[in-house]
Amino acid sequence: MKNAPDLEHWGPQCAGVDEAGRGPLAGPVVAAAVILRAPLHGLNDSKKMTAVARAHWAARIRSEALAWSVSRAAVWEIERYNILQASLRAMARAVAGLPRRPQRIIVDGNQSPPGWQVETRVGGDGQVDAIAAAGILAKVARDEEMLLLDRYYPQYGLARHMGYGTVVHLAALRRCGPSVLHRRGFAPVDRAWAAVQ
Repeated sequence: MKNAPDLEHWGPQCAGVDEAGRGPLAGPVVAAAVILRAPLHGLNDSKKMTAVARAHWAARIRSEALAWSVSRAAVWEIERYNILQASLRAMARAVAGLPRRPQRIIVDGNQSPPGWQVETRVGGDGQVDAIAAAGILAKVARDEEMLLLDRYYPQYGLARHMGYGTVVHLAALRRCGPSVLHRRGFAPVDRAWAAVQ
């Protein structure tokens, strides 16, 4: 990728962990954990990549990483535990799903699941290659799920906005009311639920 930063490589004993989908109004939050065998030059924060670039990198990461795992927390968990705790649950599952145990874990952000001995790094997806790789896998996996859900709930335009609170999505919420995919506790969704009661 052009102008990608030169990210830190923490070696093949370190798992990078990141999530995708904390901000949307609908759908799960997805997390990934990645242990890279060697530096993958050109990696970048998934938010700075196009969908085509993310898909290319996801295939390469799955092929070349020493180990990787993707997990999720469902809408009911987001509603029950809140989005932060649901994200941490998804992260914990992703690490537990790795086929080998990492000696070190570094998580994007400033929070980690309770009991973990980890390093957190704010902006880590733009600084550490294993975190960037995890962010790409999480984003691609979540987008794929939202594209599939769009087939079953076409009235919301999920394929266009992946569940984020765009003008199109908010208009669909007002017109159609919320679905089981929508997260109670998020203000636009709660307003839509109230309108149909």
